[in-house]
Amino acid sequence: MTERNTRQKQIILEAVRRREDHPTAEEIYSDVRKLDDRIGRATVYRNLNQLARNGEISSVDLVPEAVRYDRRNEYHHHFFCEVCGSVNDVPVEYSEAEDKKLEELTGFKVRRHEIIYRGICEKCLAEMKILQEG
Repeated sequence: MTERNTRQKQIILEAVRRREDHPTAEEIYSDVRKLDDRIGRATVYRNLNQLARNGEISSVDLVPEAVRYDRRNEYHHHFFCEVCGSVNDVPVEYSEAEDKKLEELTGFKVRRHEIIYRGICEKCLAEMKILQEG
């Protein structure tokens, strides 16, 4: 079955592309509703999944946290702040050599890998420092 390129799908795609952060489906739904209040939650979720499956956006699965969506669809890594829940791209280069290495070791066919660094972001660290000094 061929997927249609609907007006709703285009609105949802543009909503993702306008964001600099890694929004949840609910945040995208909120943005989309400001543009067209007739688009339902199920339509947003369904189209986000289709757009990610088709490679037009990527999804960052931070289980058990909610899936986030990213306008960047080239392979890259992320940092998850365990205090405020923010997700940021990190300036660490993706290495296809790692994929090849795993293939050689296991016989698996690797399509890509994801690295999610977890810790405390700079903003939260600064706030913690202020609280400690106060």
